[in-house]
Amino acid sequence: MEIVPYERAHLEAILALADGVAFSTLVEDPERAHRVLTAPGAISLVGLEDGEPIGFAHTITDGAIQAYLCRLLVAPDFQRRGIGRALVDESLARSGAIRMDLLSSEEAEPLYRQYSHERWPGYRIFPEGPPGERPDDG
Repeated sequence: MEIVPYERAHLEAILALADGVAFSTLVEDPERAHRVLTAPGAISLVGLEDGEPIGFAHTITDGAIQAYLCRLLVAPDFQRRGIGRALVDESLARSGAIRMDLLSSEEAEPLYRQYSHERWPGYRIFPEGPPGERPDDG
């Protein structure tokens, strides 16, 4: 497996990986997704197998202290092979930060528990309410 910086040519495959997973806000607008993955302070990496994307990580960073892992996804057929860990490790290394925060699904927690860590409670704040609970969602 090779880890490379995200390029526009990876977008379609990344969105296909993310479709049906917890990243619906990434999938619903490809142009916005590209802006997110290339924004200032973003570290977006793609795991390739035989030139095809099999996973990706999207991190934002201040470049010195803090990094935040926004998204990590590995194709189901390639999970549990160390690809997620390699993407996290490379994201943190390229971020220049001394620590990384993230939110995790229950099924991904075993990956993150392998790292030296502290657990902190977290919140996801929505200015107009969570999706599905907004007045215009009905």
